[in-house]
Amino acid sequence: MVTTTLVATIIVLLLAGLFLIRQVTSGILQAKQNAAVAEATTSLSRIQDQLRSTDLRTASLYERLNQLADEAASQSGQYHVIIQGPVSGLVSEGISVTSIPKALQDTASTRDGMWAQPTTVRYTTADRPSEPGLVVASTLWAPGESKGFPIYFIFPETQEAETIDLVQRVVAITGCLIVIAMGAATFLGTRAISAPVRQASISAQRVAAGRLDERLPVRGTDDLARLAVSMNEMASELQRRIRELEELSSFQRQFVSDVSHELRTPLTTVRMAADMLRDARDETDPAMVRATELLHDELERFESLLADLLEISRFDAGAAVLALDETDVADLVADEVDAARPLARRMETPLVVRTGTDATAEIDSRRIRRILRNLVANALEHGEGRPVEVTVDSDDQAVAVTVRDHGIGFELWQSEQVFARFWRADPARVRTVGGTGLGLAISLEDAHLHHGWLSAWGMPHQGAQFRLTVPRRAGEELTGSPLPEVPADAVLRALPPGTGHGEEGAPHDR
Repeated sequence: MVTTTLVATIIVLLLAGLFLIRQVTSGILQAKQNAAVAEATTSLSRIQDQLRSTDLRTASLYERLNQLADEAASQSGQYHVIIQGPVSGLVSEGISVTSIPKALQDTASTRDGMWAQPTTVRYTTADRPSEPGLVVASTLWAPGESKGFPIYFIFPETQEAETIDLVQRVVAITGCLIVIAMGAATFLGTRAISAPVRQASISAQRVAAGRLDERLPVRGTDDLARLAVSMNEMASELQRRIRELEELSSFQRQFVSDVSHELRTPLTTVRMAADMLRDARDETDPAMVRATELLHDELERFESLLADLLEISRFDAGAAVLALDETDVADLVADEVDAARPLARRMETPLVVRTGTDATAEIDSRRIRRILRNLVANALEHGEGRPVEVTVDSDDQAVAVTVRDHGIGFELWQSEQVFARFWRADPARVRTVGGTGLGLAISLEDAHLHHGWLSAWGMPHQGAQFRLTVPRRAGEELTGSPLPEVPADAVLRALPPGTGHGEEGAPHDR
C-alpha cells in the first residue's frame, strides 16, 4: 500500500510539476518577450526620429549610427544594440555579433517588420560567461537611403533564468516534501489498519493449530472491531463444536470397545455350542451338515469382525503401539503366500513371488503379516483367476512390497476410497473370501504406524496394484512420493494400437 501510494504520488507530482514549471516558464518568457518588443519598439522610434533629424551633409552616416546605438544602449542599460550596415556591423560595447541567430539575420535583411527570437548572449570579454537572452530585430531607415539597415536589440534574460531556476527548485523541494509526507501518512494509516488484520491472521493461525481459547481484543465499533467480534464468535463456536465432536468420537470409540468386549463372552458360549453341534452332526442329514458348516463359518467371520473392530478402536484412541524387531520382510512374504496357496488353488489363481536381496527392516512382524495377508487375500478375491504377482524390493532406506492382480480393478479416482472402512468397489459383488470390510483400513493404519506408505493403483478390467513401503530403521521418514507407479503392462495396454509395438509385435524400449 505504501509503495503503491508513493509511486502514484510521484507520478502525479511529476506530471503536476512539469505542467507547473512549463506554465510558469512560458509565462515568464512570454512576459519578457512582450516587454522586450515594447521596449525595442519605443527605442526604434526614438532612434528613427533622431536619424531623420540628422543632417548627413555635415555628419557621417556610420558615425551617426554608431553614436545612436551607443546612446540607446547606455540610456536603457537593459539591452544591447547592433546595427548591421552595408559594410560592417555597428556593435554595442562588449557584445558579440554571434549572439544573433543566422536565420534571424537573413529574415531581417530581406523583410521589413519586427521579429523576436530566443538566443544565447555571447560577450567579447572572456570573464563574462554566455547567458540566455532574446533578440528583437527590425529595420532602421536613413534619410536618402533606398535600403534599410537591420537593427537588433539583444535582451539578456539573467533575472528570468534565475526566476525559472528558483521556481524549479521550489517545485522539486515541495514535491519531495509532499512525497515524504504522503509516505509517512500512508505508512501510519496502513499500519493502523494492517496491525489488527495481522493480529487477526496470527490468531486465526493459532486457532487452526488447536489453540481454541485464542481471542482478539475488541476496540471501538468500526469494521475491524466487527471483524474481531466475528472471529471471536467463530472461535467460540468452533471450540464448542470440536469439543462436541471430541466427546462424540470418544463416546463412539468407547462404545465400540465396550460392545466388542461385551460380545466376546456370549460369542465364546455360542462358539462352544456351535463346535458341539458340529462334532455331533449327523453326516446322513445334509441339511444339518450344511447348517452347522454355515454356523461355523459365520462365527469365524464374526470373531474376525470383532477383532478388527477392537483394533480400529485402538487406532482411534491412539493406543496402538509397535513391537519392533529386525525382520526379513521377504520371509514374511513367503510365509503369507504359502498360507494363501490353498485359497489360491481353490480359486485356480497362480501366485508368483519375486524377492530381492537384503529386505530386512525394523518392523512389527504381526502387523506387517496382517497387511500382507489382507493384500494377498484381496488380490485373490478380485483377481478373476488371473495370476497374482507379489514383489519384494529394497534400497538403502526402505523396503517395499507390491501385490499386483489382473482382475476387475477400480477407477483411478477410487485409489483413496479403497482404504475407507467397509467400502466396496462393487456392492453387488458377492464375497468369496468373506472379509470384514476393515482389512485395508487397518492395513493403512498399520503402515502409518511404521511411518510408511500404503498406496493403491487400479484401472477397470486391468487389475489393481497395492504397494507397501516401510523404512528400514524405525522412526525414519520416507522421502520421495507415496503415489504408486503405474505398472508397465497397464501402460502398454492403455496405448493406442500400433504405438507400443514394432512391426513384429515386440515392445519398444522404454
